[in-house]
Amino acid sequence: MLESWRNNIEAFRIYLLLERSLSSNTINAYLSDMEKLASFCENNFDQLKAENIQLNQLEDFLAHLSQSEIAASSQSRILSGVKAFFRFLLLEDKINSDPSELLEGPKMERKIPNHLSIKEIDKLLSAVDLSKKFGHRDRAILETLYGCGLRVSELSNLKLSNFIKEIELIRIAGKGDKERLVPINKSAIHHINLYIENVRIKIGIDKSAEDVLFLNVRGKGISRISIFKIVKEAARNAEIKKNVSPHTLRHSFATHMYEAGADLRIIQQLLGHESITTTEIYSHASKNLLEETLKSFHPRFQNN
Repeated sequence: MLESWRNNIEAFRIYLLLERSLSSNTINAYLSDMEKLASFCENNFDQLKAENIQLNQLEDFLAHLSQSEIAASSQSRILSGVKAFFRFLLLEDKINSDPSELLEGPKMERKIPNHLSIKEIDKLLSAVDLSKKFGHRDRAILETLYGCGLRVSELSNLKLSNFIKEIELIRIAGKGDKERLVPINKSAIHHINLYIENVRIKIGIDKSAEDVLFLNVRGKGISRISIFKIVKEAARNAEIKKNVSPHTLRHSFATHMYEAGADLRIIQQLLGHESITTTEIYSHASKNLLEETLKSFHPRFQNN
């Protein structure tokens, strides 16, 4: 790799770490993207420095990615890293204009996320066998996933000290260690209390997990895989034929909020989305609701 690329990529790494405060996984992804670009330029454009690259050369790089049968979603992620890199060079006055400004990525098909109906959610929650040793824990996990719209990692890392039942809130450490406060409903609080009073208190808690809310049988924090298994078992017991995962409950939370009339900005805050664009997909997920509304109120639909 040319020294120009190596030095700029290292400066970019320090910028992402110190000024953007991004997670190590995100930083590594960005650096990997830039190494792909540097390697492409080295193989196709003799001695081309990062500071001298032009739009047409970046377009050739994207064409190369497409021909390599890299998925459109991966191409878009790489494009995001490339754009961030050249914005950094512009910020540092290493280039006079951003060659990636007009660079367009592949068209992405936005998939409507799979979600459960309210009736299916009720069946799922009721399917937990509370007579089992960890039944109250499993019910509390499902109630919290759906009731608060959490990511599975957020639930597995939930602290006992961040469960503020007196004011019906939980403090969530989301992506990039960004914290947010999320209201928690009385049903979820009820089942968490049952778990704490009847299950958690009887577990020999590992010292490293004293402040972890949801524990496994060994007294350590419950894993993401275990949470997946709990959700899958409940869906199987409820005879729900859809492919159900912890993220399905998060999607269901957001979809039901939107269908009930909640503002997208509020849903964005509750989900911990950095961009409103990510949240907007739930407006598309409510297509069935829109059709039912038209059939009920629009005269042309009523005549059909």
